Amino acid sequence: MKYTGVWIDKDKAHIVTIDNGKESFSTISSEIEHFKAKGGSGQRFKSGPQDVTKDSKFLEREKQQFKKYFKNIVEEIKDTDSLVIFGPAGTNEKFKKELDKNYNALNTKVKDVVKTDSMTNNQIIAWVRDYFKLN
Repeated sequence: MKYTGVWIDKDKAHIVTIDNGKESFSTISSEIEHFKAKGGSGQRFKSGPQDVTKDSKFLEREKQQFKKYFKNIVEEIKDTDSLVIFGPAGTNEKFKKELDKNYNALNTKVKDVVKTDSMTNNQIIAWVRDYFKLN
């Protein structure tokens, strides 16, 4: 049986795979841009209609970057038997929604989506082992 844990945030995903007691660890970078809202330093009017256009263009570009990021993760984990998704913030929930929508075969293998803090690589491996009760 092949068990997989994906610790995911907006910057990277750490993937732990345990197959017949043998574990592997890999990392996928997201390449998602970080948007910084620009306020008007010293301007009389800090924002205007043009900012709404910039925001919507950014959000659409970010959406496409998330899709590409999630697709790269799915390619890495598509042959797993059991999957747990965990991590800080909301990226783990977004990934689960993407699996619901576009990757039904993999979605059926998801056992849980868990909110956790940031972790070291060794903590991530240990967390996955503990979750699947493998020792």
